[in-house]
Amino acid sequence: MELTNHSISMKILMVCLGNICRSPMAEGLMQAKIKKYRLQAEVDSAGFESFHTGDAPDYRATQVMRQHGIDITRQQSRLFRKSDFETFDLIYVMDSGNYSDVRSMASGNDQMKKVDFILNVLHPGSNKAVPDPYYGGKEEFETTYKLLDAATEQIALELLNKKNK
Repeated sequence: MELTNHSISMKILMVCLGNICRSPMAEGLMQAKIKKYRLQAEVDSAGFESFHTGDAPDYRATQVMRQHGIDITRQQSRLFRKSDFETFDLIYVMDSGNYSDVRSMASGNDQMKKVDFILNVLHPGSNKAVPDPYYGGKEEFETTYKLLDAATEQIALELLNKKNK
């Protein structure tokens, strides 16, 4: 993806299954990095499980994020849409199931060029999953936070590098 000029306007989408744990956490973290580094970027999140549509993030995700100074309480779960391929420049998925779900809605390779596993920014080509903390406890949410914090920091630094070129 070619980025030019100093006012980068990058649109990023974070995707997980229910859009109540991992992707809202990634959205909140990325939003904090956008603010911290004064990036011209927007972030949103989506999922594939309609059961949670319209729900706020899981209370444990909200709690862990709040402990780190980030408020995600205003987010609402929404479903991934085919139009997201047109709206967003980068689409980060949390695991192989999410990748398959996104791929099933893509109309070709051009759209899939925007999609990657979020942990590939830290471990290129590894396709490592961000573990789903939903069935775990506070420790699993904290682990998810740490992984997503490192990944969103790397994304922000890459955007900042391109901004300063």
